[in-house]
Amino acid sequence: MPKLREVTKGSRFSGDLRGTRILVTGGSGFVGSHIIDLLVEAGCDEIVAVDNMVRGRPENLADALGSGRVRLVQGDIRDRALMDTLVKGTDVVFHQAALRITQCASEPRHAFEVMATATFNLLESCVEAGVAKVVMASSASVYGMAEVFPTNEKHHPYDNRTLYGAAKSFGEGLLRSFNDMYGLDYVALRYFNAYGPRMDLTGRYTEVMVRWMQRLAEGQSPIVFGDGLQTMDLVHVRDIARANILSATSSATDVVLNVGTGVETSLVDLAGHLTRIMGRDGTPLLHEAERAVNPVPRRLCDTRLAKDLIGFEAEIGAAEGLADLVAWWQDESRSDHLRRALA
Repeated sequence: MPKLREVTKGSRFSGDLRGTRILVTGGSGFVGSHIIDLLVEAGCDEIVAVDNMVRGRPENLADALGSGRVRLVQGDIRDRALMDTLVKGTDVVFHQAALRITQCASEPRHAFEVMATATFNLLESCVEAGVAKVVMASSASVYGMAEVFPTNEKHHPYDNRTLYGAAKSFGEGLLRSFNDMYGLDYVALRYFNAYGPRMDLTGRYTEVMVRWMQRLAEGQSPIVFGDGLQTMDLVHVRDIARANILSATSSATDVVLNVGTGVETSLVDLAGHLTRIMGRDGTPLLHEAERAVNPVPRRLCDTRLAKDLIGFEAEIGAAEGLADLVAWWQDESRSDHLRRALA
């Protein structure tokens, strides 16, 4: 374990990313790959993406790998020796690797190993290697069923009942502890309802929007769990990636920030958006019993602190973002059909 050292307040890393070495865990996944796209644009010298390729895909990094400054390492963040090697010489770490909320419920020990133990080991490696800053993905799941809307970062986490939310809350606590003990600079970002291109299409735990697009394309009704009045704060993945970059380059440290839009969208409204975009307007919804995992009926993000501290405001609205998602999904579906035809 690293020795305690004198703590200095204020981030030691801010400003220009040019010439830096970056590590992104979950780097070929949904959010991680979009972060890497922006890191390439920012002129980083070397960007290392580590991913076990369970949810990530090399195709997500096709353009970034073509830059010659991105290296994809297939590996597991639970591999301490590997992670020690990758962290060494790194300026900033973006920690995105995680399991889905539903997988955490079905495989709790696996979830703890990945999202708690491996996160502890990663932060320990960061301190030992002298990493300047960690930007970590957290989640609005830490709030459970919030009592105040819009929900700000000071809201208590005591109503969360999911292992996923507990692991994210624990990760935030680790960051605070490592900042206090070792001066490790960090920003943790509580993503609200992320969506957009490169969402997981084929896994067991695919997102509801992907399942709905598949059903609509087949002429079937979207399945809505419950009455459909549950709301989400939909935030596009490119906005999330931008929030990560702003967190790294700002002077903000030792802080947790919400990442959302401040706009509520119900499941019924979401289904309506998708049916219109896909030319299936008027398709009825099929209602089924609400699922047991994470039955949170409302999400609405208070966005003020992120704006104040890192200058982040979401730029992509639901209509534009969902059209972007559908266009990407249709391209992916056509490519998949072509691959099968040529196989």
